[in-house]
Amino acid sequence: MTSVLETYLPNLMNYQDEFIKAVWQTIEMVVRSGVIAFVIGITLGVILVVTREDGILENKLIYQALDKSTNLLRSIPFVILITFIAPLTRTIAGTSIGIDGAIVPLVIGCVPFLMRQVDMALSDIDSGLIEAATAMGVSPLGIIFRVYLKESIPALVRATTITIVSLIGLTAMAGIVGGGGLGDFVTRYGHARYMHDITNVSVLVILIMISVVQGLGTIIIKKTTH
Repeated sequence: MTSVLETYLPNLMNYQDEFIKAVWQTIEMVVRSGVIAFVIGITLGVILVVTREDGILENKLIYQALDKSTNLLRSIPFVILITFIAPLTRTIAGTSIGIDGAIVPLVIGCVPFLMRQVDMALSDIDSGLIEAATAMGVSPLGIIFRVYLKESIPALVRATTITIVSLIGLTAMAGIVGGGGLGDFVTRYGHARYMHDITNVSVLVILIMISVVQGLGTIIIKKTTH
């Protein structure tokens, strides 16, 4: 088996330790930034929904601030965003390179996307359920957890799945500017040194990661759909 790999994947075998390290770095970036982005994105997405006009906690100032800032951040290409917020990244993480330096821009790049996904998911909730809960005297916090979030679990899982898939792609771009992971590995060897076997296997690994995420998302959606 080893001789076969050395024949068809010579460059990858020469740098297999770095390759394995790059895979784990990518996974670490996805997990760390994903958890943070999920908490912030869900929270801000809920606030966006409940503070809009006719929302249960209508507040035009908060809604406009969140809405405009979300649109602004989503309009900035991620590679440019990394450089643009480098001073902020260094302030928060102490560095703007490596995995620690990639987490801040990954979170900022993901949160607006997830917020919009949450916005769409919660906006599909039957207004009759909200009106009924309000008439029963349920508090706004109770409506958020017992109506908005509970009734939209499948949609939120779908939104989270889409966001994680997008995040995996962002980690590759973060690697290009020194964030580590498969993006950095492919740039240094697959692209700069024309080692196509490294590029091909890295693409395959990314596809496997995405397939696993989508598969788990589909299973959870089926389990929570009623």
